Amino acid sequence: MKAWVHDRYGGADELRLAELERPVPRDDEVLVRVYAVSLNGSDSEGLRGSPAYARINGLRRPRVTVLGSDVAGRVEAVGAKVTRFAPGDAVFGDNLRRLGGLAEFARAVESDLALIPEGLGFEEAAALPQGGVIALQGLRDAAKVRAGQAVLVNGAGGSAGAFVVQLAKLHGAEVTAVDTAEKGELLRRLGADHVLDYRREDFTRSGRRYDVVFEVFARRSALAYLRALRPGGSCLFVGGPVRRMLGLLLAGLVLRPFTRKRIRLLVVRQSLPDLLEVARICTEGSITPSIDRVFAFDEVPEAFRLLLEGRVRGKAVVRVAEPDGR
Repeated sequence: MKAWVHDRYGGADELRLAELERPVPRDDEVLVRVYAVSLNGSDSEGLRGSPAYARINGLRRPRVTVLGSDVAGRVEAVGAKVTRFAPGDAVFGDNLRRLGGLAEFARAVESDLALIPEGLGFEEAAALPQGGVIALQGLRDAAKVRAGQAVLVNGAGGSAGAFVVQLAKLHGAEVTAVDTAEKGELLRRLGADHVLDYRREDFTRSGRRYDVVFEVFARRSALAYLRALRPGGSCLFVGGPVRRMLGLLLAGLVLRPFTRKRIRLLVVRQSLPDLLEVARICTEGSITPSIDRVFAFDEVPEAFRLLLEGRVRGKAVVRVAEPDGR
């Protein structure tokens, strides 16, 4: 089978198209013929090997050389203990435990997959898992966003951020979206009430305060985030340099009794019920997977270049193969 592999950490130039043996599913696994895979920040981190936690896949070189976790396709074969799926089923999920989505076939643990609901195509389904679940768990469980609250999303034009904007509006919040000016039109279309270009305005020094600051990639100090929060407010961050994240967590613990404000790392858990909840909201038309562009399989390096440069508006989806119907 054809697959995009990277043998070393680095940029998009490290990717090469290779011919690999087709994987064989273990007893609790499903072999998926991949039709579509979307790219996330975790994929770019895995390619670069940075921040440091991205090297869990190998300190000096990646052990798993084929990236891609958000997959959609058809079941090709099942392991001996698989009971929920049969060959031909249309499935999707966050295959973070096995990766391998940037290939014609990928192994996945049965419990990490779900049937694609009616009304979703393969490319739309591939755009949902990681970003959609991050947004759902962050707003519903961690921040407990309510109608009338002010929510700021920094990194709003990316994979997870675009879902956060839409779900925050669905909760009835007033949403401020922060990203580049080039993504402003998209963010307004997704429902943002206010759009800021981070290159021209620092939201932590604007004088405005928020109930929730959702930070996709933490770069600022704890004091900067605290300035942007109302009393009782929360800052949630998803990723960032390890030293920065540890500093934020420590400062948050020390300062919380004095400020009545919280700084928290959003620890996202894989959850099929949550993935299906995001899919349900999409099929109802309340939110939509924001797909910037569907790349052909031979355009994977270009997709990563745009992702690494921060130029993808919403989701980048790779069409690995043409579906044989839905």
